[in-house]
Amino acid sequence: MRILRRLGLTLLVILGSGLGLSLARAALDGEAPPGRGWASAPRHSAGIAPDPERFGAQAIVQVYAAPTYGWRGIVATHPWLIYKRAGETAYTRYDVVGWRSPDVVQRNYALPDGLWFGAQPRLLATHRGAAAAAMIPQIEAAIASYPFPHEYRAWPGPNSNTFLAHIGREVPALRLDLPANAVGKDYRPLTQPVGLSSSGTGVQASLLGLLGINIGLEEGLEFNILGLDFGIDLNRPALRLPFIGRIGMSDSPAPEPDTP
Repeated sequence: MRILRRLGLTLLVILGSGLGLSLARAALDGEAPPGRGWASAPRHSAGIAPDPERFGAQAIVQVYAAPTYGWRGIVATHPWLIYKRAGETAYTRYDVVGWRSPDVVQRNYALPDGLWFGAQPRLLATHRGAAAAAMIPQIEAAIASYPFPHEYRAWPGPNSNTFLAHIGREVPALRLDLPANAVGKDYRPLTQPVGLSSSGTGVQASLLGLLGINIGLEEGLEFNILGLDFGIDLNRPALRLPFIGRIGMSDSPAPEPDTP
């Protein structure tokens, strides 16, 4: 019993720390200011994606994530993917949007790097040139094979994070490390409780995204309890915590040369 109490206390400390830090971050970033509804929330470009006309000769693939709209942004993120082939001067964007049911997989629902209803996006993965060109057909095949195109549940999934996790498993070259607060990334059907982790670089065992474990080069060691993830990232040393995502070394991609 003493061990169980200590484990319970440790879990409460982890949850409290993650929630407190996430609340502080939201306050500092000014996300979801009071009195502003979703219809008037800014959705302009964040100026992160390379200019598709200037870089028209390059293939580009990028993945973004931003806090979800409203109070849920304190505890979870919304991710999406953009890409363009060499010779194209516009991006194609894909994400899952729950309120677009029954067809929740959306193409070009918003700007490639637009604010998500007022929340600043963060770059999770970026690839250019031959590597990006090689993975685009694989990405399109993964989108077509997504097993839940007409289903959406904010918790425990399937949702927008389940969608990006599926693409990450199908396209390991993407090296997609979804953060610990990407609620839904661990959702797996009962018929497939074990498989690749969402980065495609490790293994995962999960019971409907409610109880499980991830071990991978990108994820490190991560446990899931009731859809909340916590663990340690050894690739870029950091704690992986629910609500805030991570504390420690940043895992954002290094800036790329601003030349075509």
